[in-house]
Amino acid sequence: MSLCFILLTTIMTKDTAKKTEDKLFKEQFDDEEVLLVFRKHPVVMRKGLVLSSVAVLLGTIPALIKPEFSWFFGGLGAGFVLTFLVFLPFWISWHFSVYIVTTQRLIQITQKGLFHRSMVGLGLNQIQMVNYEIAGMQETLLGYGTIMIQTFVGSLTIHEVHHPATIQKELLEILREQGISASSTPMNSDNEEE
Repeated sequence: MSLCFILLTTIMTKDTAKKTEDKLFKEQFDDEEVLLVFRKHPVVMRKGLVLSSVAVLLGTIPALIKPEFSWFFGGLGAGFVLTFLVFLPFWISWHFSVYIVTTQRLIQITQKGLFHRSMVGLGLNQIQMVNYEIAGMQETLLGYGTIMIQTFVGSLTIHEVHHPATIQKELLEILREQGISASSTPMNSDNEEE
């Protein structure tokens, strides 16, 4: 009896592990397939980069107090450790904030700092229109912009997206493949045609 129980438990554990392996994120449904994953442009970490640069400069202060190589390199090493500690929360926020398009929904997972995470899901069948905007010289040169998604319940604006034209095109292709007629231009209502 116990051998049968062990075999049954092993088989159930393998099935559960296989289902977990197939999932790319925790909130994914069993019948849902991931079609597109994208995140914001790394430019969103610019504040962390500036603060990290200041941390490296602070590491050279001990060499000003006692001008010796050991103080300079020791302070510089401490400055790099401080740089890592300052930059890490900005990188975590960027890396773990992700947009996922599945066969059923568009999911926005936002990580703020180390301990705040939020998830918003939007059904693909609610999307009416997908547009993008690249405004200004900085966005044009660095290749990022804004994607605006119009839905039945409101709009979702995603700022600082890497290659917004490509993402918009891929979103429209996914919607078309799923049988959803979303457009990249405002839809005409029946009242305007009369």
